[in-house]
Amino acid sequence: MIPPNRLMIETDAPFLTPRDLKEKPTDGRNEPAFLPHILQTVARCIGRPTEEVAKATTETAVEFFGI
Repeated sequence: MIPPNRLMIETDAPFLTPRDLKEKPTDGRNEPAFLPHILQTVARCIGRPTEEVAKATTETAVEFFGI
C-alpha cells in the first residue's frame, strides 16, 4: 500500500541480519551489501519485479536525500 515514490529500502546495520539470509556472516553483523536481499524480499512481498522496485527506491532516495 506504500506508493513507489515513498518507498525506500535499508538494512538495520549493524544489527538484525535478515532472518532468511542463507549464509549469515560469522560475526552476525548486518551490512549494506545485503540490500539486494532486502530488495528481493520487498519486491516479492509487493508483487513487483525486482528491477522496478530497485529503480523506484533509488529514485525516491535520490530525491529525499538530494543526491
